[in-house]
Amino acid sequence: MTDNQNPGMPTPDPKLKALDRFIGKWKMGGHYVGSDEQNIKGEVEYRWLPGGFFMEQHIVLQFGEHLHIDSTELIGYDFETGGLKSAVYSNMSPVPLPYFWEIDGDDVKITVKFDPLDATFTGKFSDGGNTFSGGWRPNEGADAVVNAPYDVSGSRVK
Repeated sequence: MTDNQNPGMPTPDPKLKALDRFIGKWKMGGHYVGSDEQNIKGEVEYRWLPGGFFMEQHIVLQFGEHLHIDSTELIGYDFETGGLKSAVYSNMSPVPLPYFWEIDGDDVKITVKFDPLDATFTGKFSDGGNTFSGGWRPNEGADAVVNAPYDVSGSRVK
């Protein structure tokens, strides 16, 4: 992330630096919970937008033969909560979806609560930050069909 060096201009919140380790291109793979078949495949790429106030995530995932997700997510600092918040623009929704991010060292937690979506991703970086793994799970009381649980891992390719 590049800080803005112009005097009197705003600078990115320091909490955004936790996102630096995502920057690059990642190969993704995974499976639905209860299945041994690696039926989730795709790529994700992260980059800082000019100014360093927002990180862009572009993800393309194929879930088996029938579900294709292509989305762009903008992640930034949320002044109301003091945390990281994002908006996901997806081929699966006519409105941006709100996600909340927590990063603590190698641990990553991402939550969405936007009816009917109600799930949390819990994951962890390893191998010096070049791999990660984790899973999405429906939150208590959420529709487990809409919020199908799955595990995913990624390896940095660039």
